[in-house]
Amino acid sequence: MKLVIVTGMSGAGKSSTLKMLEDLGFFCIDNLPALLIEKLAELFTGPLSETPGVELGKVAIGVDARTGLNSLKKPLEDLKAQGISYEIFFLDAEDSVLVKRFKETRRAHPLALEGRIEDGIAEERKQLEYLRKNATIILDTSHMLIRDLKKEINDIYAANKSYGNLYVNILSFGFKYGIPADADLVFDVRFLPNPFYIEELKNHTGRDRNVHDYLMSFEEAHIFLEKLREMVLFLIPNYVKEGKNQLVIAVGCTGGKHRSVCLAEELYNELSKSAEYGLRIEHRDIDKDTSRQKIR
Repeated sequence: MKLVIVTGMSGAGKSSTLKMLEDLGFFCIDNLPALLIEKLAELFTGPLSETPGVELGKVAIGVDARTGLNSLKKPLEDLKAQGISYEIFFLDAEDSVLVKRFKETRRAHPLALEGRIEDGIAEERKQLEYLRKNATIILDTSHMLIRDLKKEINDIYAANKSYGNLYVNILSFGFKYGIPADADLVFDVRFLPNPFYIEELKNHTGRDRNVHDYLMSFEEAHIFLEKLREMVLFLIPNYVKEGKNQLVIAVGCTGGKHRSVCLAEELYNELSKSAEYGLRIEHRDIDKDTSRQKIR
């Protein structure tokens, strides 16, 4: 039996994750009291597993602040003592994002029903410290859409990809609109000729073939990409070792429409070839003129 305990910060996407796991064939139970986890595992590996017509090869249990997190440590230790293996899938998000999500849904935080959301988040982080420290997978959903979360769940539990507890965001941007506040690494590609000044390329973007071919005709672009790829591949395992679970790599040019987009796409394609972590690309300023933002 594959047993996955889905937990994490309230508002980080636990309920959505359980629904996605259910679509992948998991038997899912949400909001299970901590003290019942051990009994349930015994049933799944014992009597229920022998019941004709009952398939319990994959089980996911959702636990959160409502289930008594402080009493969860002993049941998990008892499971290990009995030889019942499990993994902890921990969903996290930045405090500011969690506050925004609670306000948008007009829900009260489970640990601050009559108080401030921020206080509930702070208390929950304390109670979740043991689970986060022992998590098999940590997924930060701060900058994810539902489709991004679904892709990562499918990669981990359907395609059986290694994850490495790191989610890499490659972000193109325009310096004239400001450097992304959440960027961990910032690279300036304004050393390349600007397609904006070429009439037939001006109204295209770095995702278009003609702009791509123009920029990649310069040897400097290839040298930059190779050096950047080597550095990122060196940094990633070291970040993972130090406990980092999200890395934002920002690539910028003047307007965020041509050079940064093209080089960000190239980096994304290179890292996709052997990625053992979550990977996403976003072009923040590609459509500033039309107020549309493309994410994939």
